[in-house]
Amino acid sequence: MVTSLGEKLNKEIKVSKMENNIHILAFGAHADDVEIGMGGTVAKYAFAGKKIVICDLTKAELSSNGTIERRQEEAKKAADILGVSNRITLDFPDRGLFINQEAIRKIAHVIRKYRPEIVFAPYEKDRHPDHGNCAKLVEEAFFSAGIKKFVTGFDDSPYRPKQLYYYLINGHHTPDFVIDVSSVYEYKKKSLLAYESQFTKSADSVDTPLTNDYIPSIEAREKLFGKDAGTSFAEGFMTRGPLVLNRDLLGE
Repeated sequence: MVTSLGEKLNKEIKVSKMENNIHILAFGAHADDVEIGMGGTVAKYAFAGKKIVICDLTKAELSSNGTIERRQEEAKKAADILGVSNRITLDFPDRGLFINQEAIRKIAHVIRKYRPEIVFAPYEKDRHPDHGNCAKLVEEAFFSAGIKKFVTGFDDSPYRPKQLYYYLINGHHTPDFVIDVSSVYEYKKKSLLAYESQFTKSADSVDTPLTNDYIPSIEAREKLFGKDAGTSFAEGFMTRGPLVLNRDLLGE
């Protein structure tokens, strides 16, 4: 029985191990951010054979529940469920995501190394400051990565992706556009459930917003987005500029 999209992809397609020239690079402040905001989109494009990398800026060492080691194990499991090509974790401190040149250089290097077509980051308007600060850092690095004379301190070359989009984690926002994830929503739910330390109450866990019906609230939000778009489930995204459509206008 196939339990993850990664397992399914390994059975159906040959996945390239090349680090550069990927399709999607998704940044999150903590492991589980990307899954919450765009796990369905990740699964949808992975199933279509696209190469996707997730980059978590911190190890989420200040999480109320779970240890670094357990969270890393859960992140790996979730990434496999979604069919992610690679997942990396940077060494930024949890609750220490502030604008500084060292952080911008490291993120810019990741962008130059993987050379994605599209970059995603959390939407800046969020109850958790780390999510908004992650968005600002990625935005700065996105711009700097394309500057020829910008030096990261690593062996890389200038590169600017085509677009930067923002996924929603917390809050109630009207998205600029949505992506239909109805056909792969089961994989998103499985990826979230992989974070048992964060979303499941136990005898020794600390009560947090995540342990109080958080997953059902995300599902309800994406049902509403889907209803507005005429489908079952949809994930919402924000963009700084207009969204350019090619063949997608007809759902192709």
